[in-house]
Amino acid sequence: MSAVDVAWELCRRTTTLTLRRPVLLSFSFAQPLMWMGFFGFLFQRYRLVDFGDEVAYLDFLTPGVCAMTVLFGASQSGVGWIRDLQTGFLPRMLNTPASHHALLLGKVLADVLRLLAQALVVVLLALALGARLSPAWGAVLPAALCLALFAAAFSSLSCALALRTRAQEAMAAFIHLVNLPILFTSTALVPARQMPDWLAAAARWNPLTLTVDAWRGALLFGEMPSVAAQLLPLAILAAALYALAAREMRGIGALY
Repeated sequence: MSAVDVAWELCRRTTTLTLRRPVLLSFSFAQPLMWMGFFGFLFQRYRLVDFGDEVAYLDFLTPGVCAMTVLFGASQSGVGWIRDLQTGFLPRMLNTPASHHALLLGKVLADVLRLLAQALVVVLLALALGARLSPAWGAVLPAALCLALFAAAFSSLSCALALRTRAQEAMAAFIHLVNLPILFTSTALVPARQMPDWLAAAARWNPLTLTVDAWRGALLFGEMPSVAAQLLPLAILAAALYALAAREMRGIGALY
């Protein structure tokens, strides 16, 4: 089999395993629904300085919750590798002629496609709750690429951590100790201008902010994401974290 065939088969396997757990998949929408349902209406009178009265807080929050869903979903991607290590599936695959890059690419691709589909469902849920969005398809597609790069980056990071620790307890700590600081130091919930200065400075360097701002601009105003300020940094981050995960894959292969 070629590397493309291996990557595609692993992508298909990962997707099939996900679809066989419909309860878990449906529960992944409970959190974004609660954020939009509670926060969206709780802060409906919260005045957004940069947006005026034309944008309600639920409108502003929707892209942030989409990106948050991607963040939390991607950070759990490595749990699947831990199961595959425990069952012996991954060691057996690494002992075949299949490239470890093909295996990792298949896993990350499946995660990215799943997370983009979940982000789309979150948008539909937001519309059902009354969010007013004005997307332009020419801007939505490159903004979706920002989401995909962000998903690939954190899926790769999760896989690297899982392969390094080989323990579900470490993954649980990662999910809780990393995700919340990333969320609350981003513009997912509040505009940068309405943050304390130190928090706004931190938000500028947060990859979630880059992703949220690109997605928000496309959904609310039909704005194209910036190649230099958003797409390129996210692409570099995704490549760097993928390289880290690939190194851990090589290490696992050497152990078995």
